[in-house]
Amino acid sequence: MNTPLRRLASVVVVMFLVLMGGSTWVQYAQSDRLNNDPRNVRTLYREYGNARGPIVVAGNAIASSTPVDDAFGYQRAYTSPDLYAHVTGYYSVVYGPSAVERAMNTELNGSADSLFYSRLEDLVTGRQTQGASVELTINPNAQQAAWDALGDQRGAVVALDPTTGAILAMVSKPSYDPNALASHDTAAVNAAWQALEDDPTDPLANRAIAGDTYPPGSTFKLVTAAAALESGLTPESQVPAPDVLDLPQTSATLSNFGGSSCSGTGTTTLADALRISCNTAFGQLGMDLGDQALREQAEAFGFDTPLNVPMKVTESRFPAGDLDEPTTAMSAIGQRDVRVTPLQMAMVSAAIANGGTQMRPYLVAAVRSQDLTVVSEADPAEIGQPVSPATAAALRDMMVGVVANGSGRAAQISGVQVAGKTGTAQTTDDVAPHAWFTAFAPADAPRVAVAVVVENGGNMGNEATGGQVAAPIAKAVIEAVLGS
Repeated sequence: MNTPLRRLASVVVVMFLVLMGGSTWVQYAQSDRLNNDPRNVRTLYREYGNARGPIVVAGNAIASSTPVDDAFGYQRAYTSPDLYAHVTGYYSVVYGPSAVERAMNTELNGSADSLFYSRLEDLVTGRQTQGASVELTINPNAQQAAWDALGDQRGAVVALDPTTGAILAMVSKPSYDPNALASHDTAAVNAAWQALEDDPTDPLANRAIAGDTYPPGSTFKLVTAAAALESGLTPESQVPAPDVLDLPQTSATLSNFGGSSCSGTGTTTLADALRISCNTAFGQLGMDLGDQALREQAEAFGFDTPLNVPMKVTESRFPAGDLDEPTTAMSAIGQRDVRVTPLQMAMVSAAIANGGTQMRPYLVAAVRSQDLTVVSEADPAEIGQPVSPATAAALRDMMVGVVANGSGRAAQISGVQVAGKTGTAQTTDDVAPHAWFTAFAPADAPRVAVAVVVENGGNMGNEATGGQVAAPIAKAVIEAVLGS
């Protein structure tokens, strides 16, 4: 073969190799990205052409697919849509899936690796492929109680089983109707989406686990009290409780709620400081413990740690860096740059309720194939021991005092010992503070831990406190769980 032919042959071989390499790259390495590209209409039609599995609460489908006579094949529909919107999310031909619809998408559409044998059986038998059903941990009575008690106020409620981590309720208000986003009329979907995006109350945000986090106010005193007890203090230890606390390095001062006095002697016990939510006592305690001790205790409870339930949870934050004493004092009472989700505060209460052991929160109880075979089940898991059993017991008794004879009296339930903590979190001078309450019950054998936040005082505005506004909501949720 002469030289020109050899060169031509080499070029042709190289061209074939490039072609084969490019084809392999597109069909193998880029297959997932191309299949999941929202612009890939064939993938969209193929996925909608299969019966998507239902999302189930207590045996009832709250999201399901039914056959329709259009190009997509099946229509996704939601029952009790506003009640469960932030749990199920939406499944939209325009905007894709969200919440559980997104986190469990491969199970619901039937393409998950765990459903391989089910798909193989479908292929052999000729049965139409159908997605798996996803069963949630939600207690419908608790979910409804949280929804009703929150009313028309903006805020969120989360309830957990402290012994397993199962999420029993997750409510965020305002809410929305996911059916409007699941429509096959793309013009109507776009109009509904734009209306939600333009709504200043941000109904698409799941305030329970994501979106903007909140200053926790005095509910964070549980973390500060835990750090104090872990350092060697006891509930009966005397701590300074001046009427006004001078903050070092500044002319600023810290006062108690309403300018009240915590003690006629200038000192009080740690238990009484928590019971009446004494700002000055906890501000001084924070400075005595130091920012590093507070940070370590917060992180032990799960702050600054990624979490999925299976939806991604926004991390709660304790401020980083070396804090000066005034900032440490304000952080110790849940102000300044401390930020939390309601789920995080429910996790704090749940860990205390569970003897100091914190369980991983989860929302999916089980996944079942279309013949109801269990594909996967939740396996409750410990994620840490933020406090010792002795510290947890001391905190439990202190929280019982808050409800029995302190700032949380509105959460009292006849015949049930409730352990709780109130919070009233300042934001900016031009808006009312957020009202908080976190609790668990029964105190001696806990079945539920709950956290409630009502934005900007809810219907009471500037007159609101956590004990007045948020505690009755938590009480309603606890009663619903205990009555189930």
